[in-house]
Amino acid sequence: MKERFFLYDDTENTRTRFVSFVGENQRYDLAIVQTDRHYGKPLVLDMQGNRFAIIGHDDLQEEGYLEFAFQLNEEDAEELRSFLLELV
Repeated sequence: MKERFFLYDDTENTRTRFVSFVGENQRYDLAIVQTDRHYGKPLVLDMQGNRFAIIGHDDLQEEGYLEFAFQLNEEDAEELRSFLLELV
């Protein structure tokens, strides 16, 4: 069998916050993982939609980022954006 070549194999302590809220059109169950990786940006996991993204303040300001990452319409993305601005 061929030897596996790892690009990296690190272990890191993280802080995870589980938060759930109900918006106008849907429920959000999120896990927000804070780590030193990804330039300190948290990893936001949508457990209902099976999607995730690395999100910082700059990403929240980028047009279409949440819509693409979480497959949301504009209204739902704005609701999630305003919520994440309080947390990130």
